[in-house]
Order: sequence, then structure tokens, then C-alpha cells
Amino acid sequence: MNLLRQIPALTWMGLSTLPRRLASSLVIVIGIAGVVGVLVSLLAMRDGFQATLGATGRIDEAIVLRGGSNTELSSRLTREEATLIEQAPGILEGPDGRPLLSAEVVVIVNLPKKSTGTDSNVELRGVGPRALALRSQVRIVEGREFAAGRRELLAGRGAAEQFSGLAVGSTIKLAGEPWAVVGVFDSGDAHESEIWADAESVQSAYRRDGYQSVRVKLTDALAFGAFKAALAADPRLKVDVERTRDYYATQSQRLRRLIDVLATTVAVIMAIGATFGALNTMYAAVATRQREIAILRSLGFAATAIVAAVMLEAIVLALLGGLLGAGLAWLVFDNYTVSTLGGNFSQVVFAFRVSPALVVDALRWALIIGFLGGLLPALGAARAPLTGALRGR
Repeated sequence: MNLLRQIPALTWMGLSTLPRRLASSLVIVIGIAGVVGVLVSLLAMRDGFQATLGATGRIDEAIVLRGGSNTELSSRLTREEATLIEQAPGILEGPDGRPLLSAEVVVIVNLPKKSTGTDSNVELRGVGPRALALRSQVRIVEGREFAAGRRELLAGRGAAEQFSGLAVGSTIKLAGEPWAVVGVFDSGDAHESEIWADAESVQSAYRRDGYQSVRVKLTDALAFGAFKAALAADPRLKVDVERTRDYYATQSQRLRRLIDVLATTVAVIMAIGATFGALNTMYAAVATRQREIAILRSLGFAATAIVAAVMLEAIVLALLGGLLGAGLAWLVFDNYTVSTLGGNFSQVVFAFRVSPALVVDALRWALIIGFLGGLLPALGAARAPLTGALRGR
């Protein structure tokens, strides 16, 4: 019971002297704020990118690629293969009685970014006439849908915000020909980074005679097995079939791993520096209070209580730094929209996501730094010889 009373009393005494040690205390706070801010911003980029790609797929939709292809750009399907896929069981029929299927062409085009004026890769997707019915999440928010057989474009909202020339009514040159932007669509996923057109028009402009992928809407999630088995059993087809959710999850894994390694490496390096800063600060704090601590020990305060009080002071400062860094990262980066290179070597527009779980993880780093930074000075304060400490030595 005495120990439980001593620890809060000693901790409060130490914290009450912080205004007199403001400059040195800020070393811990600012150092840890930097660690947490960088860590949260990097992981928020990872989570935002993953969330955007994860929202793109569904378990009741399937994508068909050439066998052995990792991405749409490395895939090629002929018209005959697309027709065979359309005849497979398990595909949902639309109101007109025809399968909800879209044979699609993917072309990478260059458009200038609004922020820099430099050209970046943008995905031009040629889609079939039932593409919008297949993707029920897509909504035209401005203008109208493109007309079949015409050089008309439908721009994703993310692409329209990031790249020049995609406002409704604008005209851009693709494959040496003018294309009119007739609408903007919203989908809440990675498709917002793309521009869409009629597949036949894209094939004609870029002299393509096949497709990169075929997307289908299944009757339900359980129909995937029968659909995949039917394609695998057809000797005329050599294709890979995935649920679209699984396909896009795979596309995000490489960047996720890269950012995890980068974030951890940077955070560890910065954390080491912050820990040394905390050590120096707490050693200086103990030195200035050396006589005070010695008097407390001579009055009967336990060494364990002194160790706990010094460590709690370091942890409180670390927590303040962590909250500061996390708060700044949230203010600056939450929902901050950027674009980065995706699986098809084109720009994917996404927003940073600073989630509560991410902040909690970053605060754990702050507490670990505070613990390590306060441990040795706390032990030193409890073990210092009383006679020398009372004399201020």
C-alpha cells in the first residue's frame, strides 16, 4: 500500500517540475512526434491503397485472363475465347436475357498531371455494352455514358481530379485522334483512376483484335466454382479465373509489403534517435533532481517507487509526443488524395486512411520509446549513493 501511494506522489512531483525543464522535455516530445507522424503517414498510404483496390472486387464477380498472366496487360484473349467464356454456366443474365459480361481492352496512355504538368500513365479501358450493368457500384455523376462506335470517353472521378483534359466537354488526343470526354463516373474503387470507352472503338484506334480480360457477373458467390470448372474443362481455353476481389487483393500485396518494410525501417531508425534523445533528457532531469531524489530516499521512499516515477514521467512525455505526431498526421494526411503506380503500370488514385487502429499501433511505438528512454535513468536514480547525491555529486 505504501508503494501504491508513493508512486503517484513521486510521479506528480516530477511532472510538476516540467515547466522548469521545458526545453529539454520538448526533445522527447518532438522527437517521438516525428517518429509517430512519419510512421502513421506511411501506413495510412498503405491502408488507403489497399482499401481502394480491395473495394474494387466482389465475390460474385469473376475475371478471366490468359493462363499464366499476372495482370491484364500481360494477358490476351481472342474474340473466339471471349465467345466461349460467355457460354459458360453460372453467369447472371440481364433484363434483356443476355449474360452480364464485359470483354475488355486495356491500353496505357499518357496524360499530364494537374499538380506537376508531367505525363503519367493512365489506364484506358475499353468495355463492353453491359459493363455498367455488370458493375452495379458505378454511377455517372456528370454528363452521360459514351456511345458505342464513337470516340467518346467516360472519366473516373479520381482521374478527372488528378489529370488535365478530363473535364466534361473537353477533347484529348489518343492514338493521334480526338476523343471527347462526355461524362464522369464514381465507383468508390480503383476504377475511378481509369478512363473508359467503347471496346470496339479502342480496338479500332489501337489496332487490337483481341481483349485483355473478360469480366462476368455470377448468379451468386457459390456459382464461381462451377464457372471456373467449366472453363478449365474446355480444351479450347487456357485461362486463369479469379474472383475479382481476390485479383485486386493480390495486386495490392506488393506495394503493401514494400511500404511495410519502408515504414518499419524508417521508424526504427528514427526511434533509435528518439530513444537516445529521451535517454539524454531523462538523465539530465535526474541529474538536476539528484539531491531531491536522495532526500526522498533518505525519508523512506522506496527505490522501486522512484524507478517507477521516473519511467512514468518519460512515458507521459512519450505519449504526448505520440499524440502530437498522430494528430498532425491525421490533420495533414487523412483523406489526402494521391496517385501511385499500380499493377498495370498505370496510376491508381487513392486517399490516405488514418484509422484509429493505425493511431493505436503508432502510440505503442511511442510508449516503447518512452519506456526504453526512461529505464536506465530511472535505475541510475535509484542506485546512486546517498552520500554523494545529498552533496550534489
